[in-house]
Amino acid sequence: MYGSNRERYIFVTRVYRSTILEAPIESAWDVLRDFNGHDRWHPAIASSQIERGNPADRVGCIRKFRLADGAELREQLLTLSDMETSFSYCLLDTPIPLLNYVAHVRLIPVTETDWTFWEWESRFDTPKGQQEALADLVGENIYQAGFDAVRAEMGLEAV
Repeated sequence: MYGSNRERYIFVTRVYRSTILEAPIESAWDVLRDFNGHDRWHPAIASSQIERGNPADRVGCIRKFRLADGAELREQLLTLSDMETSFSYCLLDTPIPLLNYVAHVRLIPVTETDWTFWEWESRFDTPKGQQEALADLVGENIYQAGFDAVRAEMGLEAV
C-alpha cells in the first residue's frame, strides 16, 4: 500500500525488545513457532489464516490477519529454524506506513534457570518525521503486548 513515493521515506528505523520467560525454551517455542497462532495469544489480532492452505511452518507462506480494529495485514514467513528457535517475517500489506518491514524472533535458553531469553526486532523505513511514533507503536503495541500476552497464555507471572 505504501512506498509509491520512495523519496518520502528515510532509512532505517530499528526496534529491539527482549524479555525473559520463566519457562523452558521448548514450552515457549511451542507457542511462538506457529506462524499462524498469534491470534490465539496476541490481543491485537482478531483472526488469522494462512493463504492457499499452506502449512504455517512452510517458509514462504503468507498469513493474512485482521486486527481487533478491523485493519487487515499480510505477512510472509522468511525463515524458520527449529535448531535456532527463530523465525523471520516481512510485511507485505499494511495500513500502517512501515515500508520494507522485516522482523526477527529468536529464543535462547537461559541454562542456569531453564528459562527463555526472547528477543524480537525489526527494521523498517518510515515517512519522515514518523520514526519515533512508529517505533513506539511497534515496540509497545506489538512486541511488549506480545511478551505480556505470551506470558498470560503460558500462565506465567508478569515481569
